[in-house]
Amino acid sequence: MQDLITGLVHHPYEPPAGFGAVMPAVHKASTVTFPNTAAMRARSWKSKQGYTYGLHGTPTTFTLEERIAALEGGRFCALAPSGLGAIVMTNIALLKQGDELLLPANVYGPSREMARTLLADWGITHRLYDPLDASSLAAAISERTKLVWLEAPGSVTMEFPDLRGLVAAAKARGVLTALDNTWGAGLAFRPFELGVDLVMQALTKYPSGGADVLMGSVTSRDEALHQRILQAHMRLGIGVAANDAEMVLRSLPTIALRYHAQDAAARTLAAFLQQQPAVKQLLHPAFEGSPGHAHWRSTCSAAAGLFSVLFDPVLPAERIDAFVDALRLFRIGYSWAGPVSLVVPYDLGLIRGADAARQGTLVRFSVGLEAVADLQADLAQALRQLD
Repeated sequence: MQDLITGLVHHPYEPPAGFGAVMPAVHKASTVTFPNTAAMRARSWKSKQGYTYGLHGTPTTFTLEERIAALEGGRFCALAPSGLGAIVMTNIALLKQGDELLLPANVYGPSREMARTLLADWGITHRLYDPLDASSLAAAISERTKLVWLEAPGSVTMEFPDLRGLVAAAKARGVLTALDNTWGAGLAFRPFELGVDLVMQALTKYPSGGADVLMGSVTSRDEALHQRILQAHMRLGIGVAANDAEMVLRSLPTIALRYHAQDAAARTLAAFLQQQPAVKQLLHPAFEGSPGHAHWRSTCSAAAGLFSVLFDPVLPAERIDAFVDALRLFRIGYSWAGPVSLVVPYDLGLIRGADAARQGTLVRFSVGLEAVADLQADLAQALRQLD
């Protein structure tokens, strides 16, 4: 007679089919079983026609990939454990020794550091271009250039690039483009309609919305390009946890509601800060006077709940830190798009280098889901530190 434990492990009961629920089921697996050896040999990790191993996908991750692809207007999607992980996966998939990578001068800091260190160690060079000037990119492209990263808007300093001009310049030389669309979130504009080849998004931000998940995605419309991403995905052993995928799937139905609410709140607070004597410049793509505003206006239908302000350079960094420390509802912390408003001060000289036209301390705000009037009152009381 079979042992009790063996019977538990191999229990024959299977629940009836036909269960319906609002949210997709959560499937957790490393091992995926096959009905027979023929089925095992017939399946391929390169497609969604079946399952081979948990690392290459389950019904839960496949469902999330399909929904992110739909959000971005693409056809194919691969998930990574973070936004930076998605950038790494893209670079490794598309670049080899002797190639050159072009980055916008206002690129996400860790992406620039990756190019300066890790990619350089592998014999891959990089150069920077001015994202507001398509001729700067055209002049930087060489025979060795294989990939151009785009970022809309620029990290921290929020310049909105000439996306149409930049994509046209790359296409004229047959160079692939990859866009960091974390700020746009698939809602502010449609990247593939502008001719972008790959769209990366940190699902950590708006798709999650809870400040409790790390995840990234790379979406494309071209199957051959997607297969190159999948090869790197497989060889790097990249996977995401089923429960993390579940949390993003749960949040996706409310992404537009949250995005537009945080956009509206951010514009209200940005307009308030723009009127303050201590503020030298507002950096928000939807406002006139912000670098790249004309490009934003011609490209976007919305903006995210994120903006920066540059304080008067006569104010020492210690006074700006006192302002930040005095905030009660805005928490000090990196990332954005969660329910709690965040604030981070930056030394502009450290993150952008010497720029005589724009020196001083920059403070970035991420607006959460609190009442706007309460957030404005919090800013007003903290601004007294600068009197």
